[in-house]
Amino acid sequence: MNVLIIGASRGLGLEFVRQYRAAGARVTATVRDDAGRARLTALGAKPLTLDVASAASVSGLAWQIDGEAFDVVVINAGVFGPRAGALEAPTQDDFDTVMRTNVLGPMRLLPQVAEALAPGARLAIVSSRMGSIGLRTGTHGWLYRASKAAVNSVMKDAALALAGRATVISFHPGWVRTDMGGAEADIDAPTSIAGMRTVLASVKPADTGSFFNYDGQPLAW
Repeated sequence: MNVLIIGASRGLGLEFVRQYRAAGARVTATVRDDAGRARLTALGAKPLTLDVASAASVSGLAWQIDGEAFDVVVINAGVFGPRAGALEAPTQDDFDTVMRTNVLGPMRLLPQVAEALAPGARLAIVSSRMGSIGLRTGTHGWLYRASKAAVNSVMKDAALALAGRATVISFHPGWVRTDMGGAEADIDAPTSIAGMRTVLASVKPADTGSFFNYDGQPLAW
């Protein structure tokens, strides 16, 4: 199996690399700095340096993966931003940072990876249940929520564009004990990633455009 993980410096992305390498997969993964490259090299993965918030950096990805045929692609890079609730207006800088990373990043990345997909590939965007409108009961982190609702829309359009070539889905990884999730979160990274890997191994073309919990439960938009 040939796997690409985008956003693997730490947390969930790094755990994806660890588990796929343990399963014997060939893994290419992106990081932002030399420390991240060292972590990937230690796991036997091929490191690429990429900043998803930089147009110039993302535009250089296609040639670095030219000739590849990835069976699985996971777009994991993201930021939370301010934790303010509804009616607390974000600053322009916060808005630009969160939306550029969480929404524009995948919109730039998807065309870059589309030509490097193996027939029948599975492509996942790590989103969040916080992006669901139907399941929403709180407003905490409303800028992050808006960005994840938007990236779910991006995923759905990619699923339509890649129909017949790849199965494209979004994930809620669970509330995970990472730097973003915090120490009080429900599950650890190995549990989250093991669940998402199981889902990725089992989804069918008919599932394309779907939004799943890490354990395979379908989620409302």
